[in-house]
Amino acid sequence: MRFLVTGHTGFKGAWLSLLLSSLGHEVSGIALDPLPGSLFERARVGELLVDDVRLDIRDAAGLRSAVADSGADAVIHLAAQALVRESYRDPRTTYETNAIGTLNVLEAVAGASGIEAALIITTDKVYRNVDRLEGYREDEPLGGDDPYSASKAMADILTQSWVKSFPGVPTAIARAGNVIGGGDVSKDRLLVDLIAGFTSGVPNPIRRPDAVRPWQHVLDCVSGYLALVHAQLAGNADGAWNFGPDAGNYQTVREIADAAAAHWGGDAAWVDDSHGEHPHEAALLTLDPGKAQAGLGWRNELPFPQSLVWTLDWHRSVESGADPRSVTLRQIEAFTALRSVPWLEGAQWR
Repeated sequence: MRFLVTGHTGFKGAWLSLLLSSLGHEVSGIALDPLPGSLFERARVGELLVDDVRLDIRDAAGLRSAVADSGADAVIHLAAQALVRESYRDPRTTYETNAIGTLNVLEAVAGASGIEAALIITTDKVYRNVDRLEGYREDEPLGGDDPYSASKAMADILTQSWVKSFPGVPTAIARAGNVIGGGDVSKDRLLVDLIAGFTSGVPNPIRRPDAVRPWQHVLDCVSGYLALVHAQLAGNADGAWNFGPDAGNYQTVREIADAAAAHWGGDAAWVDDSHGEHPHEAALLTLDPGKAQAGLGWRNELPFPQSLVWTLDWHRSVESGADPRSVTLRQIEAFTALRSVPWLEGAQWR
């Protein structure tokens, strides 16, 4: 199969592209240039792509042309302004990219031929957060207090409306939580900042050590996306789907930071910055993944402690001189060996 991934130069996009390629699929991408030092660059992901198009998804005409030319069987839309704190600094770009950019993708998919499934990636943060411990279910109200969350809720609602108003290409929505894994270089990400502090010897300040998020390894997350696309192609999936850890496997930022420092060893440490002034962010956010578990046969394969170890070991291996692509592909091979499932076996897609 040929997949078109928007946002393929980003963290999730690079892992997804490498996973798809390792399974024997053809991959094309549409995205902005990668960040310096990104996984996309270090693992030379571009060498494995059929097409590597650099385009802002706010460019509706350019996007229509690129999607039509891609020859894709399935489209996975990841491209986004994905950072909460950046959304406070630049709300206009955040809204335009995440909401109007998603509309542009939906229009481009509708205007292309041969596309059999489209998956729109939003986020766990689309839910109207009331700081409850119980995980949010797919049929619960959406909202968003910060510009990022609001923009992604807008994209989610927009997609739901599009599907009802303009039925055509089977389109679904995936909502996932915070992901970790090797090669992330985005600003204001917990593991990215912690590892930078451990490496430099300057402890990283953590602004909300008691916050709770549905953390998972990036491979568990993107395998959920593929499970959903696989079901779409079989005519067995539509609507919105959560991908996150089981209830009881949630971690506070403090617990993660302490575990990361302990595994890293030496003088690794972090600093509590919870008394500083910071923009609003939700203190508690959890998902109910029951629909994906029952309907898709998907679940997180990696317990969180193992996800953390894989992330830290990736960085230590690469910083010790190992080839980033080889380290990434070894982790992909180890992950796909955990369980035999149709969406992780390329030959079973057709």
